Amino acid sequence: MKIDRLTPTTTILRELGQRLANVRKQQGQTQEALAAAAGIGVATLRRIEDGKDGKLGSWLRLLLALQQEGAVDSLLPEDFRSPLAEVKGKRKRAPKATAPRGDGDSFRWGDERP
Repeated sequence: MKIDRLTPTTTILRELGQRLANVRKQQGQTQEALAAAAGIGVATLRRIEDGKDGKLGSWLRLLLALQQEGAVDSLLPEDFRSPLAEVKGKRKRAPKATAPRGDGDSFRWGDERP
């Protein structure tokens, strides 16, 4: 399942819990072994895998115990770059044209002689 900004939080938690369970099983770990390695209770791990717990601290402990440091780092990259934001930040705006001061006869087009 693809997670996007319109995906409800409950659906995201359920999907991430399933993904966590898949990684745990692929690594050949039981819920008890992973919970002990992460320093959390088995009941907490079961709730997370069921999509019913969203405490970030528990997630971080589990991901680190599963040696998924890259997943933790990719949550919010240290050096976040948005190409669109960079372009907008570098764009220089032309100065606004101002109306001439004084009487209306002081304006010249540039090809007129004084």
